Amino acid sequence: MNQSVLLQAIVYLASGVFFVPIAKRLGLGSVLGYLLAGVMIGPAVLGLVGKESHDIMHFAEFGVIIMLFLVGLELEPERLWKLRMPVLGMGGLQVLLTAVLTGGLALTTGLPWQPSLALGMILAMSSTAIVLQTLNEKGLMATAAGQNTFAVLLFQDIAVIPILAIMPLLATYPVASAADHHAHAALIDSLPGWLRPFAVVGAVVGLVLVGRYVMGPVFRIIAQTGLREVFIATALLMVVSISVLMEMVGLSPALGAFVAGVVLANSEYKHELESDIDPFKGLLLGLFFISVGAAINFDLILEKPLLVVGIVIAVMMAKAVVLAVLGKIFKLKTDQNLLFALGLCQVGEFAFVLFSFASQNGILSKEIVDMMTAVVAISMGLTPLVFLANEKLLLPRIGTKETEEKEQDAIEEKNAVIVAGFGRYGNIVGRFLRANNIGTTVLDFDSDRVDILRKLGMKVYYGDASRYDLLESAGAADAKLMIIALDSPEKSLDLVETVKKHFPHLKILVKAVDRDDSYEFMEAGITHIYRETIDSSLRMGVDAMTLLGYRAYQSQRAARLFLKHDERNMGELAALRHDRKQYFSSARQRIRELEELLSSDEKDRWLKDVEDGWDPETLRNEVRQMFP
Repeated sequence: MNQSVLLQAIVYLASGVFFVPIAKRLGLGSVLGYLLAGVMIGPAVLGLVGKESHDIMHFAEFGVIIMLFLVGLELEPERLWKLRMPVLGMGGLQVLLTAVLTGGLALTTGLPWQPSLALGMILAMSSTAIVLQTLNEKGLMATAAGQNTFAVLLFQDIAVIPILAIMPLLATYPVASAADHHAHAALIDSLPGWLRPFAVVGAVVGLVLVGRYVMGPVFRIIAQTGLREVFIATALLMVVSISVLMEMVGLSPALGAFVAGVVLANSEYKHELESDIDPFKGLLLGLFFISVGAAINFDLILEKPLLVVGIVIAVMMAKAVVLAVLGKIFKLKTDQNLLFALGLCQVGEFAFVLFSFASQNGILSKEIVDMMTAVVAISMGLTPLVFLANEKLLLPRIGTKETEEKEQDAIEEKNAVIVAGFGRYGNIVGRFLRANNIGTTVLDFDSDRVDILRKLGMKVYYGDASRYDLLESAGAADAKLMIIALDSPEKSLDLVETVKKHFPHLKILVKAVDRDDSYEFMEAGITHIYRETIDSSLRMGVDAMTLLGYRAYQSQRAARLFLKHDERNMGELAALRHDRKQYFSSARQRIRELEELLSSDEKDRWLKDVEDGWDPETLRNEVRQMFP
């Protein structure tokens, strides 16, 4: 038995190692490589694996669960709340309209309305595993199509719950024996009907409370041991436990894992969880895709090729039409709408579970289930080719509005200063330092900007500065200063967190867009904060006063006093910003104080340490060093 398991492991691993690099080299993507590997080792070609591929597929579905946990880690609750309209609106309409359309197509074949409705609901699902994996590979998750695709997939995971509840009401065939019934809801089935909703709500609330108040201290204790393998084991234990709990109360394990990820999105161990669990996700998803390829029933396809291909085309076209209409309604641009519609037009991995459930509950006959299982597998297998066709044939003709992510650069130097972000603000800072012969390593995540700056002869490295591995390769361990000039405040906060955790010796200077960003950085413990427009705004104010006839000296003094007073009050207002009433009251008082100060004779007392163009404290320190 052990030898058989080891031989199967060798077959699966070897097929992936052989076919995936070839597929990547041909520009087909890793997902299609895994599917091709499954087809080659499956019964249709080499016959190295057989019926056990279905069992392995169920095990490998855990990769989907891990993937959704990691997706949840990237979505803080505030950001998830912003997605509520796409999730409920676009996702809800997609499931409803697709179920009606595909169910109607099934009705035209002569099927009764019960199995037709069941088929419609099942075919409304799309492949979370293939779509998110492909979007992540191509760097398209941050695009409008990527965000809306994720919202629809999230709603589909939620929709599995009512679909499972509705299915038993549609039974038309003899029900399978209880011994064969799927045991995912064993616990909830043993409860009285009135108690089941409370059990479901209690499980979700308990999951949120444990994630928010228990897992943080647990990970802290584990991290103090310094044993990374124990930390990884704890993370996997948490994800597996959540999956089991969700199955026990009749919910989708993937949905539970996603909720847990969202709850832990603000955790101090977010980045460690991502880096430690990600390899397991990749391996299990690869195993899942190989199993899908091996499970395709080519005998059935060869027996009725026109019927199978016709159903595949009809289902994918019907779903694409619904998705394209929704994309138009929700105002997606043409290139994004194409990516959105074609990316989700396949049927997803949850269909295998739902078909099994429908068969066991007497909703669909074995012949229909076998036929539709082949249809689902083929549609999933075609998805990478659809992405490729869209990328190579359609988008070049209409023009892409959003670019794909490319590989990060290898960094060849180490300097005392690292500048993250070389836009309109960081560009000036970096050029100023280099003009003064100060070694500076510049990182930027905008590939178009990097290309333009390189054409101008500037040395800029492409990459996400908030990633620990990139900072390490950029020499952060030996650098002295980190200048953060990113355009996104959220990215800047992520980078601050990473630097403070892994490179605490670095002094951080950060650009803030406005006062709210400054408050966020103050709460993060940053003292060197530079608001993007205040200096240029004050310069304009000084010029305005001068043009109105004020003396230049008076105008400069007034500007310096304004800046000194404003920055002094920032800390006081930051502590009050969550109490809006007290904040506005205090802000009004500070504004009055500043106006009185500038107009009163007392301003000279406030300006005694402010000298035009000089930093008195620095001068004093230099004199002390010269004459100890």
